Amino acid sequence: MARRTQADRSAATRSALVAAGRRLFAEHGFAGVGTEAIVAEAAVSRGALYHHFADKTELFAGVLEAVEAEVAHRIAESALAGEDLSFPAVMKRAFDTWLDACEAPEVQRILLTDGPSVLGWARWREILQPYALSLIETALVQGVADGTVADLPTRPLAHALVAVADEAAMYVASAEDRVTARRDMTLVIERTLEALTEP
Repeated sequence: MARRTQADRSAATRSALVAAGRRLFAEHGFAGVGTEAIVAEAAVSRGALYHHFADKTELFAGVLEAVEAEVAHRIAESALAGEDLSFPAVMKRAFDTWLDACEAPEVQRILLTDGPSVLGWARWREILQPYALSLIETALVQGVADGTVADLPTRPLAHALVAVADEAAMYVASAEDRVTARRDMTLVIERTLEALTEP
C-alpha cells in the first residue's frame, strides 16, 4: 500500500510539473521561463523537478508530448464523428481539427514554434510523429482494404501526409492573412485527398 501511495505521489508531482510547464511555456516561451518559476508554479521543490526530468529541456519534451497526445485524441474523435466514414471525409475532418487546434496560441507556441527549435527537428519529429502517423496510417490501410484509396504503400504515404499536415499548420500559423491561408490550404488538402481516392 505504501508503495502505491508513493507511486501516486510521484505521478501527481510529475503531472503538476508538466501542467506548470505547459502554462508557462505557452505564455512566455521556452526561453522566457526559468526553473524557479516552474517549481513555484507547480508548488514542488527543485529536487522534485530534477528527480522527474534531467533538465528544463526534458520537461519541455514532456509538455510537448502531453499537448500532442491531447490534440491527437481530439483529432481521432472528430475524424470518426460523422456519418460519412469514407477516407476523404475522415481525413478532411482530421485535417480540419488539426488546423483548428493549431489556432490555439498554446499549440502554436509549444508544438510549432518552440518544439523544433528547442528539441531539434529529429527529436521533435520522434515525439510527435507516432501520434499522427498512427492515425493516418490506420485510415489509409482501411481505405486501401475497402478499395476507396489507391493501392499505394501505406507507410510512406502516411509519412507524406504527416508532412502535409505539419506544413499546412506552419503555413497557416505564419500567414499575415490567416483566414485566406486557411481557406486556400483547405482546398489544397481536399484536392490532395481526392487524388488518392479511386474513381
